[in-house]
Amino acid sequence: MKAHIVVLPGDGIGTEVVEAGLEVFQAVAAAFGHTFTTEEHLLGGCAIDVTGTALPDETREACLQADAVFLGAVGGPKWDDPNAAVRPEQGLLGIRQALELYANLRPARPHPALASSSPLRPERLKGVDLLVVRELTGGIYFGEPRGRRCENGEWLALDTMIYKEHEIRRVTHLAFQMARRRRSRVTSVDKANVLESSRLWRQTVSEVAGHYPDVTLEHVLVDAMAMYLLSRPASFDVIVTTNLFGDILTDEASMLTGSLGNLPSASLGEARNSHGLPRGLYEPVHGSAPDIAGKGIANPIGAILSLAMLLRHSLGLEREANAVEAAVERALLAGHRTADLARNGETPLTTAGMTELVVEVLVAQVN
Repeated sequence: MKAHIVVLPGDGIGTEVVEAGLEVFQAVAAAFGHTFTTEEHLLGGCAIDVTGTALPDETREACLQADAVFLGAVGGPKWDDPNAAVRPEQGLLGIRQALELYANLRPARPHPALASSSPLRPERLKGVDLLVVRELTGGIYFGEPRGRRCENGEWLALDTMIYKEHEIRRVTHLAFQMARRRRSRVTSVDKANVLESSRLWRQTVSEVAGHYPDVTLEHVLVDAMAMYLLSRPASFDVIVTTNLFGDILTDEASMLTGSLGNLPSASLGEARNSHGLPRGLYEPVHGSAPDIAGKGIANPIGAILSLAMLLRHSLGLEREANAVEAAVERALLAGHRTADLARNGETPLTTAGMTELVVEVLVAQVN
């Protein structure tokens, strides 16, 4: 297979984990006889420095022509001025809108070898295998009006959480379809006891559920969900929720795996690539981690597993995706850890060291 991937390293450790992921990606190409070409573009803070905008037109157009997009992370202290007119995160939100990526898939399945790395007791982690389907292009991150103004001598700030029925329907249908491939359970998370937008969310999700009589639906308030993710995480299969709630809850869910650095994600929409598959955007869940940027110690697992999702969803290469995931699993089973996962007394691997081991395992298991 031939495929063309646009790469957006972004800022901070984004550049480091992207480099690591691409090493694994090209190892897959060599081992399985594929040709993957990549084209790098600016997004986020680095784009602001060069072009004055977080999402240059050139980047947008390149992404629209690619088979898939691989992203590192955006942001950092350099661009954190709250009064700045342009911020790195605008690039991330903008590319999601430009590609019409309405659903973000974030799986969380703790690895048995990392049970001691999670703050939860090992027995709490037994059987945990959940998938969060986060609505990605609606809600408070995109709602209008928004802004700040001075009234009666004091500043006020306004953000609007707005959802349209069709936005809720499409992401909910995807969540139910995903559940059918798994354990046929969907949990919808909202704040319907307080928010009008959540009441529409709950009503619409319930209506969509009628099309899937073989899938069980439950509704959970977001504050209760924050508790249940820690007290009974194994009871969940597919979780569908809003943009804001999904952003927060998946960071919490990452700690079930031991580190935010372990979680991958796939952002999907209706648009298709040259292979007739979703033109997705794939990125680790973590941010740019400026405190460790440039030190070569970032965990590349989230980025590597994001590329496994790219292989599966945008290129239809299930065998190759499984091979990458198995290579990561075997490396962890062998006791290899980066700094965020290492226990007291263990010598952690660098980003490059962990990547090299995954590549070695991948090549060995294919051959």
